[in-house]
Amino acid sequence: MNLKRMFKPSPARLAGEALYEAAIRQARRPEFYQALGAPDTIEGRFELYNLHVILLLHRLKGDRGAAADAAQALFDAFVGALDHTLREMGVGDLTVPKKMRRLGEAIYGRVKAYDTALAARDLAELSALLDRTVFEGAADAGRAAMAAYVLACADRLAAQPLADILEARPDWPAAPA
Repeated sequence: MNLKRMFKPSPARLAGEALYEAAIRQARRPEFYQALGAPDTIEGRFELYNLHVILLLHRLKGDRGAAADAAQALFDAFVGALDHTLREMGVGDLTVPKKMRRLGEAIYGRVKAYDTALAARDLAELSALLDRTVFEGAADAGRAAMAAYVLACADRLAAQPLADILEARPDWPAAPA
């Protein structure tokens, strides 16, 4: 048996990792921090990473086969990056699992909350959710614009062919300026 083939990552894993990178690139756009007032802190960046990963998961939700596998791989890549970041920040090996459990619970809570708000297409609900997550403790600069952006993302990703998403080419709308 060919060892390279035996240890080659699955297409779903490659898609999930590439989608995670696409979400991170979008979440790092300076417009979110400069124009909309998202806090440029560890927590603020985490929330924007969360938001963009959740938007991709929302798009892949309900699709079976490769989409479901890619969604799981995307989530695994995100969680793996969080684990790595905690360790890089100097969190002790014995503490990492406890912190990861809390982060996992927070992420699952946000997935449910965003899914509910996106299904209702409720700008007020999205704005309130963004206030509790992305903008926590920040001045009210761009919550309404960010809520409109989130709905635009969901719409644009939903309209995009699944093959493009699985090839890690999400068609994000422009970040509000």
